[in-house]
Amino acid sequence: MFAGIWRELNYLLRHKWDLCLVTLAPAFVILLFSSMFAQGKPDHLPIAIVDQDQSALSRNITQFSRLNHTLHVETITPSMDEAERLLNQTQIWGYIHIPAGAEQRFVQAKDAEISIAYNQSYFSVGNSISSAMLLSTLQAMADFSGHNYLENKIPYLDAPTPNVKISPLFNPGLNYEFYLEPYMVPAILHLLLCCCVAFSVGQELKFATTRQWVNSSSLFRALISKNFTYILIFCFWTWAWMFWLIEVRGWFVQGSLWLILIAQFFFFSAYAFISTTVVLATRDLAKSFGFIAVYGGSSLSFAGVTLPLNNAPMFTKFWANIIPYTPYAKLQTEQWVIGSPLSISFIPLITLIIYCGFYLMVAYFFLRKVFAEAST
Repeated sequence: MFAGIWRELNYLLRHKWDLCLVTLAPAFVILLFSSMFAQGKPDHLPIAIVDQDQSALSRNITQFSRLNHTLHVETITPSMDEAERLLNQTQIWGYIHIPAGAEQRFVQAKDAEISIAYNQSYFSVGNSISSAMLLSTLQAMADFSGHNYLENKIPYLDAPTPNVKISPLFNPGLNYEFYLEPYMVPAILHLLLCCCVAFSVGQELKFATTRQWVNSSSLFRALISKNFTYILIFCFWTWAWMFWLIEVRGWFVQGSLWLILIAQFFFFSAYAFISTTVVLATRDLAKSFGFIAVYGGSSLSFAGVTLPLNNAPMFTKFWANIIPYTPYAKLQTEQWVIGSPLSISFIPLITLIIYCGFYLMVAYFFLRKVFAEAST
């Protein structure tokens, strides 16, 4: 086993591009996404206020919009054409339209006809800015009712009012660093792992070094050692990234850290054996990389963490259930973010172990076949 690992490490030291794939590439991925999401979420997104009312209510909405740190009031204009032009040029992400007579209709308990428009083609930015504009507008209207209008119209009355408490759980600030980074970094690292393993196995076939790689008495150990080398390397990079996110950035684990680390080992193992299986079965690196791009590259989209699977077509749900990333993402969410009981997360862990064992056996079958042909 150790001889096989040492042989693979020597291979990496002799081939600089392969060495870059297991050192510089993961480091660049972690540095890139850590820097991209370090701010948390977008702030000071430019909007316009179309003020055709020129009233105390419209001024109140403008003031509350400026106080919201998510928004930046780029311009105040009475022209809808101007706001649409800026929106089409992506100089603003949305606008609040306050039509003429809005304040008068509002104090008469009628529809003020205030409307909000935003650019939803950028999904995350659209959601952030729409929530911020709606919140600012409602707060401004409530403040206007209590302090600018009702306070001057009726005497003080201490009457209870209904309250509804809304509590976003686990990530109340919708911080992108804690929402996207824990999913994107493992998704990209496991794709890099697949490429490294596939290329390493492909080189053995290309240069006919299969007999040097394995022999009849250590076939299984040779298969394990080659994959184990890359599994440990990418586990190390993932743990280094987790140390940054947990110890430095402060996103502590709500549940069991050890369960996440164990799941990561089987997660990378499953994809490593999948890559080995595909290369040994096809004996064609071009086809293997094509399969890896489809199978591994679709993990993030089909795991249900960024796009919901509730009403997805049958094929989408089927594909989500045949990729190891789906149970891993579920376990990571349960233990890192929610803090679920261990008994709940054992199901996705067992699923990862089954993936790992199944593809290990299939890879072993194809390796025996390749070795038998090389021996004849």
